[in-house]
Amino acid sequence: MDTIRKMETGRVLRAVMCAFTLAFLIGGLFAPDLGQMFSGLGRICTLPAQLTKDYFKPELGSVSGSMLNYFLVGAVCCALMFLPEAKVNGGTVLGFFLTLGFCSYGMNILNILPLMLGVAVYSLIKKQPFGKNLNFFMFSTAISPLITHVLFYYPVVGETPHLTALGVLLALVVGVVFGCALPPLCAHSPNFHKGYDLYNAGPAAGFLCFIIYAVLHKTLGVDAPSIGADLGDGNAAFVNVFCIVVFALCLICGVMLNGGFKGYGALFTDSGYKSDFTAKYPVGVNLINMGVYGLFIVAYYNLIGAKFTGPTMGAIFCMLCCCCNGATPWNVWPIMVGYVVMGLLNRVGVTAFAVNAQAIIVGLCFASGLAPITGEYGILAGIVGGMLHYCLVTSVPAIHGGFNLYNGGFTAGIVCFIYVPILESYFKSKSQRRAA
Repeated sequence: MDTIRKMETGRVLRAVMCAFTLAFLIGGLFAPDLGQMFSGLGRICTLPAQLTKDYFKPELGSVSGSMLNYFLVGAVCCALMFLPEAKVNGGTVLGFFLTLGFCSYGMNILNILPLMLGVAVYSLIKKQPFGKNLNFFMFSTAISPLITHVLFYYPVVGETPHLTALGVLLALVVGVVFGCALPPLCAHSPNFHKGYDLYNAGPAAGFLCFIIYAVLHKTLGVDAPSIGADLGDGNAAFVNVFCIVVFALCLICGVMLNGGFKGYGALFTDSGYKSDFTAKYPVGVNLINMGVYGLFIVAYYNLIGAKFTGPTMGAIFCMLCCCCNGATPWNVWPIMVGYVVMGLLNRVGVTAFAVNAQAIIVGLCFASGLAPITGEYGILAGIVGGMLHYCLVTSVPAIHGGFNLYNGGFTAGIVCFIYVPILESYFKSKSQRRAA
């Protein structure tokens, strides 16, 4: 244990992410439909991936196939972390879990490759080592469903996939264009949301996907596929056991590495505004937050009676991704309260979606990216931010055709664009009060 404590934070985090990747493979071997692992993966790679497709549903994939998909995509991400000049930090943890989170709805080992190729082309154009753009390789996968669409179902949408030379060419073109445009847009994104959206790539991916979708369909007059969810019954026992085990192990490792919970209180109450926890706190404290936050998310979804489908399991990891980059149970719970309030209004016919509806469950995971608003402006501001996100998240897919997996992060950016200037105009932030 002393040897691990002396290791560089980046090396420990890389080992943790490699361990998570292996855990998905082990979990897949215990999945209830193990015999469908490879055939399920085949369906996952070739059937439409547009939001929201539940890869746990037998017709669309399988639980074991999804877990294999998690492992394969995770293995690619981990391999990138070993590139020369690759720096593993809080942003890398965000990119890793955000990428893996979509492996049970929308992303697969095939549709990420053209997009990662685009970032490689960007690196060559800018004459930068591939490792320097490690995080962008992962963030580029945001529009993976669009790659599946142009590869197998464009311009004529059919019931069965059809691979053509045009499809391959379009997939490569879309991948390169998106991969080259994303890094500079991500650098500009904080100007849009002022650092209050932890899913920084969300607005960049959202606007880029909007442009590409408009060109491919509206501009060229090609009919676009309808947006709709295709969900199965889920598997609550499998998802709960897997998540509780891996998060509990993470918590135990963090406590052992840290020698207890010392220092966690400071991280727990951190505002999360422009914070990389891996640079501010010891790696053991970060692992404790990873475990505590993960268990907190699972407990919430059980409390509201969520159906544990592929999208629900994915949402758990998409929400977890900010655990080293600004999110803690303390600054996220008010946003959850905002969602619960709006969801409960559904019972009296005021709102359209219950708090445990799949669209709202997935939406909440990205609403958590507004955590710095709670941290800087207080609990009430966080609750209102969550309510605003609830109001917008189901309307935004129409802008990008449902092809942007970072839909909730894009929505969080829009909320920030509207909400943060109002907060700044009428209230003082925690940082301003401290300075005064």
